[in-house]
Amino acid sequence: MQKLIRVEPSKCIGCKTCELSCSLKHFDEFAPSKSRIVNEIFMDEAAFVTVTCMQCDEPWCLKACPAGAISKNSDTGVVLVDENQCVGCRTCVSACPFGMIKYAESKMKADKCDLCGGDYPECVAFCPTGCLTFEEEDTPTRSKIKKFATSVKEGHMEV
Repeated sequence: MQKLIRVEPSKCIGCKTCELSCSLKHFDEFAPSKSRIVNEIFMDEAAFVTVTCMQCDEPWCLKACPAGAISKNSDTGVVLVDENQCVGCRTCVSACPFGMIKYAESKMKADKCDLCGGDYPECVAFCPTGCLTFEEEDTPTRSKIKKFATSVKEGHMEV
């Protein structure tokens, strides 16, 4: 079974350590805007929501890419962007229903979570509360995560 980053929202304190560790790993700087994981803070609700690429079973970004730069590793389940093939058209960015593939200005290419290329994900390693874990997926949990992410995207905080 493939491994995914799981998020336990009740443990999140909004510290953004996940964003900082991700941007440091991939861009050698502390720049949350370049992070492949996003931690949103909703002050009025006193809630924190952390989301990253869910490595979809049938990735819309992959289907939308006109250059064939996006693939899904059949062994690990990780959805990858081949920077050599990416033309920077941003079609994949528009296609992702969760907004988890971005356009990296510095590279002029699409950029998304690749679970740290097979290493243990930095965001998980540095999460101080254990909000993030790296575990094998299971269908009920994946369905719950998708429902939660969709609910947040639509502006509903209740799941």
